[in-house]
Amino acid sequence: MIDFGFDKIALIGAVALVVIGPEKLPRVARTVGALFGKAQRYVADVKAEVNRSIELEELKKMKTQFEDAARNVEESVRSEVQSASAAFDNTWNGGNSIGHDAGGSPDALSTPLPSYRHPKKNWRLKRGATPQWYKQRAGIRTKALSGAARVARFRPPGARVGR
Repeated sequence: MIDFGFDKIALIGAVALVVIGPEKLPRVARTVGALFGKAQRYVADVKAEVNRSIELEELKKMKTQFEDAARNVEESVRSEVQSASAAFDNTWNGGNSIGHDAGGSPDALSTPLPSYRHPKKNWRLKRGATPQWYKQRAGIRTKALSGAARVARFRPPGARVGR
């Protein structure tokens, strides 16, 4: 770029003062300054756009690298799980299929596991175990009442039924 020192700027200013004149020089200087500022902003915008495009390309490269790394990790984990599962199945099903170890004694897995049985909790029996007189004394509801039946039950004795 062009290198302007103080002496060159002073020479250009003196020539501009002689050629343009002292009346128009401030207006021309403002116009030149405004144009120079616009040029600087335009150059800064172009630089920022170039930097953004470079960063975008770098981010895309990083994204592909991360995706590749994630795929590799997933594949390695999947292969390890499959090999561990195969080894487990081989150990579980192979070798000692009759339930005895090498010495001939029965191992812990040879005894059959008990099957699941439902506990058969009879809630009706539990509900019926409490005597009726205790439920009445304790105020436990034994029958469900509708809203209108509850209002009618707790209405004062002298109130009118209909209007």
